[in-house]
Formats: sequence, C-alpha cells, structure tokens
Amino acid sequence: MTDETPESLIPYDEIVQEALRDVVGRVLSEVERGGALPGGHHFYITFKTRMPGVDIPKHLAQRFPDEMTIVIQHRFWDLKVAKDHFTVGLSFGGVPSTLRVPFAAVTDFVDPAVDFSLKFQAHGADGSHEEHDAPENDVPVEPAAKPAEDGSNVVSVDFTRKK
Repeated sequence: MTDETPESLIPYDEIVQEALRDVVGRVLSEVERGGALPGGHHFYITFKTRMPGVDIPKHLAQRFPDEMTIVIQHRFWDLKVAKDHFTVGLSFGGVPSTLRVPFAAVTDFVDPAVDFSLKFQAHGADGSHEEHDAPENDVPVEPAAKPAEDGSNVVSVDFTRKK
C-alpha cells in the first residue's frame, strides 16, 4: 500500500471554494436587502487587487498592488450584490470610492462580531481546470479520518497536492 492519495477527476476543491464564496454572496445580499448591517455585525473582506474584474481607483491599486482588506461597518453605501461580484462605496482618507470585487478575487471574509471566518484561494476567471493523471480506480482507498470538532466557526479550505 502507498501513502499517496489518488488524483481526483472531480474538481472538489473548486466546487467547495465556489460554494463557500456563495456564503459571502448570500451574507452581503442580506445586508443589501436590509439596507444596513444587523446588530454588531461587520466584515473584513480581503481580495486580490490584480484579479480580472477587480475595479478599484488607481491610487488604491498603487497602494495595494497585490492584496487589500476593506471593512464594511459604519460608513459604506450603494452595496450591490450580483451573482459573481459585489460593488460598494467606501471612503479612503476622506475620498469616496466605489469598488467592484469579483467573489473569485476574495481570499478572506471575517465577521469578528461572531468570530466567523472563511479563507479562500483566489482563482482566475478563465475557467481553465488543472490537468489530472489517468484514473486509478483499481487502487483501494482508505476512508478519510473524521476531523476532530473543536467548536470553531472558522472554515479554512486549503487544497494542496503532494507531488
């Protein structure tokens, strides 16, 4: 028997990432519908600034050439949520700005009011999939061990490959 896990022909990592990004979209949609954040909720959203579809002012792109974290709490406006992105008005140094952020660019979503956090791998919008080796269905697969429950509300998804 070997310790290697067979390669999957089903892109589970992409499916899970997409489903978790839908959580962010649903939460932001609830805020959009309600017109304000409920209770003490507020969000830190980190995203890759160079991802396709990201539209931020030039001075912010220069200041944050790779990644940027925004806070949606007291002063935001015009939050609009679409299937694949959201737009929001925020002020940076007193200068009002509108940001457009595709969900594919989001790397972190945190609601510190309830200790909730999601981490993502940013992926391009080109829709290409990684090539996989031929299936090896005749190799017995060990059942995955159940993870211990620690009561945490943090979900971190990191799909890395052993080579």
